[in-house]
Amino acid sequence: MANDPLLQPFQLKHLTLRNRILTTSHEPAYPEDGMPKERYRAYHVERARGGIALTMTAGSAAVSKDSPPAFNNILVYKDEVVPWVKDLTDAVHEQGAAVMIQLTHLGRRTRWDKGYWLPVVSPSHRREPAHRAFPKKLEDWDIERIVRDYADAAERMKAGGMDGIELEAYGHLMDQFWSPLTNDLDGPYGGTLDNRLRFAFDVLTAIRERVGPDFIVGIRYTGDEMLEGGLTKGDGLEISRRLKESGLVDFLNVIRGHIETDAALTDVIPIQGMAASPHLDFAGEIRTVTDFPTFHAARIPDVATARHAIASGKLDMVGMTRAHMTDPHIVRKLMEGREEEIRPCVGANYCLDRIYQGGAAYCIHNAATGRELTMPHVIPKADKRRNVVIVGAGPGGLEAARVAGERGHEVVVFEAAGDPGGQIRLTSLSPRRKEMIGIIDWRMAQCQRLGVAFRFNNWAEADAVRAEGPDVVIVATGGLPHTEMLSQGNDLVVSSWDIISGDVRPGSNVLVFDDAGDHAALQAAEVLAGSGARVEVMTPDRTFSPEVMGMNLVPYMRSLQKRDVTFTVTYRLEAVERSGNQLIATIGSDYGGVSRQQTYDQVVVNHGTIPLDELYFELKPFSTNLGEVSHDELITGVPQSVVRNPDGGFQLFRIGDAVSARNTHAAIYDALRLIKDI
Repeated sequence: MANDPLLQPFQLKHLTLRNRILTTSHEPAYPEDGMPKERYRAYHVERARGGIALTMTAGSAAVSKDSPPAFNNILVYKDEVVPWVKDLTDAVHEQGAAVMIQLTHLGRRTRWDKGYWLPVVSPSHRREPAHRAFPKKLEDWDIERIVRDYADAAERMKAGGMDGIELEAYGHLMDQFWSPLTNDLDGPYGGTLDNRLRFAFDVLTAIRERVGPDFIVGIRYTGDEMLEGGLTKGDGLEISRRLKESGLVDFLNVIRGHIETDAALTDVIPIQGMAASPHLDFAGEIRTVTDFPTFHAARIPDVATARHAIASGKLDMVGMTRAHMTDPHIVRKLMEGREEEIRPCVGANYCLDRIYQGGAAYCIHNAATGRELTMPHVIPKADKRRNVVIVGAGPGGLEAARVAGERGHEVVVFEAAGDPGGQIRLTSLSPRRKEMIGIIDWRMAQCQRLGVAFRFNNWAEADAVRAEGPDVVIVATGGLPHTEMLSQGNDLVVSSWDIISGDVRPGSNVLVFDDAGDHAALQAAEVLAGSGARVEVMTPDRTFSPEVMGMNLVPYMRSLQKRDVTFTVTYRLEAVERSGNQLIATIGSDYGGVSRQQTYDQVVVNHGTIPLDELYFELKPFSTNLGEVSHDELITGVPQSVVRNPDGGFQLFRIGDAVSARNTHAAIYDALRLIKDI
């Protein structure tokens, strides 16, 4: 511990950071009414309790009324934010961590029909693809007003007890001034690099006049847009020198790239199947050139990479942001010599993608993240040891086993297959998604540590389960592909699972009908296209693959578009019939008035799963609760007390896809919130 580079303190101006790990500014979309209230505070306090040196809040907090958040962010242009910030900073400080906040004006990276319906502003009329608003070109009075707004917001954050602030300059207004691609202004704020940087230095100067020379101020910025006609690496190095020499900032937080499309954003913040720490060496160059405190984060998911970043001198502080959504106690485990117990970030990016689509960030395999007010990260021991039998070793079953083991119960798991994993084992067959198996491997390691017994290659029968003398039975048997959804020809189609697993050979002209919108359809399409097949992906929805979400879609599209896979939306597969060696597909539409036939030699259906629930219904008559779950007790977080059959021998519950087709996070959440009270 004494020699671990990650655990050495770092002096930033007057502030001593207790180690070298931070979470960079990010917005999990937990504010209420634009304020960082109890849920927001609990999220950051948990990471402080876990030992992190610095937790950065807000990604980013809005300084102006004409910078309405694209999703749920903190509104620092309101005076009422100060007491909420004070509550948060006091609570984080009590745990020994420092806390800062990121401030921004979004410029064109928002919409005019949000908030107060004010025009979007930017140094040019150029539209941003991601948010599709055509901005007003800034006038002189806009610039003066926004500079003042930044200073006002910084003053509020100092009053709220923040240890410092960070300004965002990638994709937002500040670097929209910097980039030649988004600055068409004349005069003092456009043209030369000096002029394009003027707005940023006006803001920094105004902030310093308000908060004084001692308050910590940093900037997170792009040092290379990696975009033709945009800021170059040479520009970034020059900007970095000027920021240091200005004396107005205390640290540089470096990124590389641009973020105005899903593809660009994913290159800045890579996901599973993409290279880890792709911009670390670039950040190290910035530090070498400037010899100035340098922070950086971009898919640094593991302790080994983070340790290298510090030990090699590339960074002063290393960001492990998504990693701390997966396990907020990384530092604590390091300090206690439990590095092998750190829950791994698998790069699934459910957290970030879900902000835009679902309204709040959740980790795919830590269901307590974002639910700190109701879900424990550290599982408490039960008052009474019970005998728990779990059927199924997929993600839900293994989470149930882990939590029951942590509770101190005697746990046995039946699994029909020879290996754990369920659908995740199938998912991880794709090279792009092989890291998903980390969800299973970590839980297996925890279960083994806790003494959970496993019976693989064992198809659990009701009598065998009852013979264990259980107090509680959890059925986590998952589901099987549901392909019985056509008016004719259900026997002629195969499932996406058949293709992914290799159980069915790819055809040469294939229709993938996706009525679920999840990863399985695209994984099957990749396998098919990779074999040389001509592939069409069809959905009745108005967008394809909605459950995959924006950033996760990027690697798929890069692969599938190169292989000329076509995507057809708003059409529904209704029937299939054989004609010689070909299949005739009847295609209709939910909008009505359309019916046509198309020929393929293989039809693949992705229509979710149907519960594998026979065992559950066989056990139901022998249970005390007859399988019933009290939703009120589940939501409140108290033990299940339903008794419908006093002569029954055990409580019976089912979770995950054994209930209905959902996703990995839902199965894990089912298990955590049920078993934590058993």
